[in-house]
Amino acid sequence: MLNSLLGRVVGGIALTVVVVLLVVDWGRDVPELSPLSRDARVLAFGDSLTHGTGASAEASYPAVLSRRLDRPVINAGRPGETSGEGRERLAATLDRTKPDLVLLCHGGNDFLQDHEPSRIRRNVRAMIEQARERGIEVVLIGVPSRGITLATAPLYEDLAAEFDVPLVRGVIGDILAEPTLRSDRVHPNDKGYRNLVDAVHEVLVESGAVTRP
Repeated sequence: MLNSLLGRVVGGIALTVVVVLLVVDWGRDVPELSPLSRDARVLAFGDSLTHGTGASAEASYPAVLSRRLDRPVINAGRPGETSGEGRERLAATLDRTKPDLVLLCHGGNDFLQDHEPSRIRRNVRAMIEQARERGIEVVLIGVPSRGITLATAPLYEDLAAEFDVPLVRGVIGDILAEPTLRSDRVHPNDKGYRNLVDAVHEVLVESGAVTRP
């Protein structure tokens, strides 16, 4: 009887924790972005996840998102690039393409190479600052650190809060945890990239950048 009572108590506590976490997540405010005009330019900047490794060119997430938004989305993904290399490349890319919005997805290769999170944080922070200095808004796409859970690395949550920018959280880890959504252990397939587009588009809607179709 005592074991049964304890089981009900523990189960009740666990359910309460889950409900609280869900409420917190659902109630999380997405920072506002300026509405994208019909001729706005979006820059997708990152590594192989942005480039579209693992899928055909027309199935990369920038290509699919461009069709979804009916606006140009420039694919500035470079496979194998670390956040430090991206930091060095971004300024010239911004000056050349002159986007209205940057979708920043960087750090995955750093985690694969066991770089310190503090180093990745410095580089991603610098990239956000480079965009902000030019009056360009940013959406941050979080990537998972190495581990069993594939949860978005905490540094992305920290930077999103520091700069008050929208964060696309969880989706890349969810994709990589599902074999039917990936082409190899670190890259989505066509369907996986469509899931990434769904998540990015939802954040753009919630932030006010675009309206829901």
